[in-house]
Amino acid sequence: MKIALSNLANLVGGTILCGDPTDQITGFASLKEAMAGDLSFFHDSRYNEKLVKTQASAVLVPLGWRDFPPNTSCIEVSDPSRSFEQIVEAYGFQPEPFAPGVHPSAVVAPNVKFDPERVAIGANAVIESGVELGNEVEIGPGSFVGRNVIIGKGSKLHANVTVHAECLLGDGVFLHSGVVIGADGFGYEFSQGRHRKVRQAGIVQIDNDVEIGAGSTVDRARFGRTWIGAGTKIDNLVQIGHNVVIGKHCIIVACTAIAGSAIIGDYVVIAAQVGIAGHVHVGSQSTLAARSGVTRDLPAGQTYLGFPAIPAGEEKRRLASINRLPQLVARVKELEAQLAAQREA
Repeated sequence: MKIALSNLANLVGGTILCGDPTDQITGFASLKEAMAGDLSFFHDSRYNEKLVKTQASAVLVPLGWRDFPPNTSCIEVSDPSRSFEQIVEAYGFQPEPFAPGVHPSAVVAPNVKFDPERVAIGANAVIESGVELGNEVEIGPGSFVGRNVIIGKGSKLHANVTVHAECLLGDGVFLHSGVVIGADGFGYEFSQGRHRKVRQAGIVQIDNDVEIGAGSTVDRARFGRTWIGAGTKIDNLVQIGHNVVIGKHCIIVACTAIAGSAIIGDYVVIAAQVGIAGHVHVGSQSTLAARSGVTRDLPAGQTYLGFPAIPAGEEKRRLASINRLPQLVARVKELEAQLAAQREA
């Protein structure tokens, strides 16, 4: 791959501020990792030092930026991050194009409803009876789709995805490798000295434009539905328990666990390693900082931090007080010594 700077500038409507327009780019990388031949981008003043030290041959910079790194060409654009994405989409690694058809090794029940000329089913996939697949659906190699599942148009199951019986997937749902939808919820009752399994008879409903990262799991409801709202994006290795309801356009980052029957509002951001107890309600447009522990209902529109999660300002003040404890202990010991000296005198 060799792309002239002038071509890159034309693609994103940018202006070459310094450097030779005929110079060629051969790769893409971050400011820190870039080498000669790479294109990178700069969009945040927190990374000034990385910009100065970058080995990239060219960098996309925001409008009005004039502090150019040495020996690096600069292209001025209105949004460096988005422009970099456009360039990578045009010249970088390309996803496999949609190719309809059923692989000979796939096992598809006779009554599955789909158009074989507008659906792709990969090698060793299993599609059970009663399933309905919309147009442009892709079922990756080794994936399993249980009986009576409905998958909306344009959805994609990557390799080795499992969707258990009766679950509903909307349009444009993307499930990455290792995702399991509709496994039994973790429901047991302790009776006569043993844990008795409680039947999980509900479903999982995933609305349009949801993406779920590799290795994440969404349990079926005990009754009714576990429900993920439209536009929500879920990272890798997230656990969502039975009867959880997640609103629209939420962001849930890796290693978060949400216990059964919790309700998450719309436009909630949940950072990495957050734990949410069962039956609590997190209000819309809330943000949960990394490793927070939610043990009670949280009102909408605030940022929360800590365990148990409280408004971020309160938690920061508490942490600041804790950090002063060694000084306070030393001061108390000093005062005790002074008092003891006075008594001896």
